[in-house]
Amino acid sequence: MSILKKPLVTEKVSALNESGKYGFIVDENANKVQIKKAVEDTYGVTVEDVNTMRYQGKMKSRYTKSRIISGRKNSFKKAIVTVAEGEVIDFYSGI
Repeated sequence: MSILKKPLVTEKVSALNESGKYGFIVDENANKVQIKKAVEDTYGVTVEDVNTMRYQGKMKSRYTKSRIISGRKNSFKKAIVTVAEGEVIDFYSGI
């Protein structure tokens, strides 16, 4: 089971990157200690703080010929990780 699913690359999170904060989509059952250890092992940085948020999946509707199909997008958990002063995580190094 992987704790870190994918890094967040949005305008809001990219603005936080300058102050040493990085966003990740994480496993819904992971706690802050597990997230901290996973980031430190994966990226080789020192994590100072972890903030987590849970998001409920949004409702979506689609209109078809026969009827309206409605469903829900997946719920997810987001973590904002603060790394030590002067350390950076480069998401684009493997490209």
